Amino acid sequence: MAADSAYRNAQQYSDKQNARIEHDKALVRVMTAVMKDDTELFKQFMDNEGFRRWMGDTVFGLTYPAGER
Repeated sequence: MAADSAYRNAQQYSDKQNARIEHDKALVRVMTAVMKDDTELFKQFMDNEGFRRWMGDTVFGLTYPAGER
């Protein structure tokens, strides 16, 4: 996630809502890359709305600057 330029840009120059939108897009890109190594994790992410929401909230909480929460 830290390497995703669109998300980094949104963190720096946009509000929290727009940063979350870019985060969610970046997370899908990361999960698609993970699919090659861990198909079960990818399947859970794509098929399980609760898991996808939990993962999105967790990763966003870990990557969005603390002062902006």
